[in-house]
Amino acid sequence: MLALNNIHAGYGKIDVLWDISFTVEAGEIVTLVGGNGAGKTTILNTVSGILKPRSGTITFLGQKINGLSPYHIVNLGVCYVPEGGKPFPDMSVRENLEMGAYVQENWRKREATIEEVFEIFPRLRDRRAQLASTLSGGERQMLAMARSLMAHPKLCMFDEPSYGLAPVIVKELFEFIANLHDRGVTILIVEQNIQNALEAADRAYVLENGRVVLEGESAAIAQDAYVKKAYLGL
Repeated sequence: MLALNNIHAGYGKIDVLWDISFTVEAGEIVTLVGGNGAGKTTILNTVSGILKPRSGTITFLGQKINGLSPYHIVNLGVCYVPEGGKPFPDMSVRENLEMGAYVQENWRKREATIEEVFEIFPRLRDRRAQLASTLSGGERQMLAMARSLMAHPKLCMFDEPSYGLAPVIVKELFEFIANLHDRGVTILIVEQNIQNALEAADRAYVLENGRVVLEGESAAIAQDAYVKKAYLGL
């Protein structure tokens, strides 16, 4: 579904990614794990069109997408939920959801989609008239995830969904991610909480200093001696 081939990218004169290659197959949950500064968010920015790669290619469903605008990439079925969710604070929950359906075809189906979203996130139904700024951190993250579903994505990318949240809320969010997967959405997760990410994902790529240093099935990565020592504290 998604393939990055020899991607090199950065900001201004600063290089961040070096020769990044990986794939996400339809129906998978794949996670990118690593510490701060590893390049995880830069990868998502590059896939979503926010950042243009210096070299290499990105394909989605067989179509080259590097060079396309973020708007066109969303239209193809790629949705990106940034760290912290970043809902529109002065809009209500419902208005935020409607913003996720701005593409014409999705706009026509927005009422039915909102009902589907409320089935997945029932807490948002109870808060549909509240301003996003009044929600808790976990609720804002749920709203951002729900807003992405309004575009009927084929691939959802989540950047640090657990960042700053209490463990009980993190558990709930990963249950929602599993629910989305069960509904046929392919998922790419960026996470510093490696244990949660590996438990949720089918496959994993470990990044250090802008390079992929390890890849494989999540269960195998979790048992890797280096990962245990460097990331899991074992």
